[in-house]
Amino acid sequence: MVGNLEAIGDALTGAAVGRAVEPNAGEAADGHTHETNCLNCGAELLGDYCHACGQHAHVHRTLTAFFHDFLHGVLHFEGKIWRTLPMLAWKPGQLTRDYIDGKRARFVSPIALFLFCVFLMFAAVSLLGMGEMDSGARQDLGRELAKDHQKLSTLEQQRSAATGAVATKLDDKIGDLKGEIKIKESIQRGEISPAALDIDPSGLAPSLSDAITKAKANPELVAYKLKTNAYKFSWLIIPLSVPFVWLLFPFSRRFRIYDHTVFVTYSLCFMMLLVVAGSIFQVVGLASIAGLLWLLPPFHMYRQLKGTYALTRGGALWRTTLLTMFAFIVITLFAALLVSMGTFE
Repeated sequence: MVGNLEAIGDALTGAAVGRAVEPNAGEAADGHTHETNCLNCGAELLGDYCHACGQHAHVHRTLTAFFHDFLHGVLHFEGKIWRTLPMLAWKPGQLTRDYIDGKRARFVSPIALFLFCVFLMFAAVSLLGMGEMDSGARQDLGRELAKDHQKLSTLEQQRSAATGAVATKLDDKIGDLKGEIKIKESIQRGEISPAALDIDPSGLAPSLSDAITKAKANPELVAYKLKTNAYKFSWLIIPLSVPFVWLLFPFSRRFRIYDHTVFVTYSLCFMMLLVVAGSIFQVVGLASIAGLLWLLPPFHMYRQLKGTYALTRGGALWRTTLLTMFAFIVITLFAALLVSMGTFE
């Protein structure tokens, strides 16, 4: 947060310095330039945008314009977000099909909306304190830490008198125990979510299976890996999901991988916004409503499938059933990949 504020401050300072050095270059009193040639490529201006490079004909040099550009860059704020979100919520199939067919000027692109939703979801979960432990769990964790510290003290006493291979083995145990204590203390301070991961490692690749087996023995470390990697690698859900959507339309010449990618990306955006809404409801004491929100994903998948691929009710229903199962598989694979990233000491 401090870094972001400093970056904004630097930007504003740079603008102020630039204005001091060149206060009125080509600029009218309203802060808008009124040049006849494009400031970017020099082509003669014939309208609101340069016909050669596409830049806006007139540059706005006001603080209001600066923040307008910021909002537009992040949210496509000029109406696009407000047209996209209602369509995403109620007419996801039409939104997806319109975008695939080229009707894009009115909507936020799937990947831009995805990145925004990822940021919003993780910010909401962190700011609203989701995943925190109750008092009973904190007491249990405190007792575990006390036992770990006692065990560490014993190991260090044994290490002081040991030599050779025994000393090396004790060093390894002490290192492992210190790592576990550090993670548990972070959980106790609320810096890491205590959520554990329950994945069946059978049938997975050997590297993933080994990682999951170790993770089950140390769920706190799993929580740490998920917290540090989920945000950075959330984009992996898209390529993981697309093959499963392709399986719903095998060997179809009408629908291509691109269509499935747009479908998956918009669908994931809705699911992330659903997580944000559920987090808010839970924090304000409406946990029952938050629970009901989890009934919406299959309904949303049905509507999006039916509208995007012009399916009959029956065709959309059986595909929705399969897609719901595929979604759980994708979540499991994604979590397994996150856990496998890095080395479990």
